[in-house]
Amino acid sequence: MSTLASSSRSTGFTGWLSRAEAWLDDKGKGAWIAAMVVSFILFWPLGLALLAYMIWSKKMTCASSRTGCDRTTYRAATRTTGNTAFDAYKTETLRRLEEEQQNFEAFLQRLREARDKAEFDQFMDERARAARAPRDEMDEDKA
Repeated sequence: MSTLASSSRSTGFTGWLSRAEAWLDDKGKGAWIAAMVVSFILFWPLGLALLAYMIWSKKMTCASSRTGCDRTTYRAATRTTGNTAFDAYKTETLRRLEEEQQNFEAFLQRLREARDKAEFDQFMDERARAARAPRDEMDEDKA
């Protein structure tokens, strides 16, 4: 028996499922949704099974991590094209964009901190005015 025949037996049905899953992952959420709709049309238990798998594996959510949401985009971005000049340009552009994103997130954090400090300072000023008001009224009554 040849190696090719034994390797095809070892991968079998699960190998086909993993290749189908990888292909759908490469195509994105739209492909998963389309596959689910088509499977509901053709054979509803299969569609139900696909829906359960999508929910269980969190294919449609981004709650677990940001990289989970960008997994397909990241794979496509890191894939080489064979053109070294373009790959270098793409790598540099992605690095620059990541740096800009980090700078922007840091800027937003500073804005939040400044807004929180301003609100706290306003609260403390109002509290100090409220504490002075009864004292000022007592001083006016004595005079």
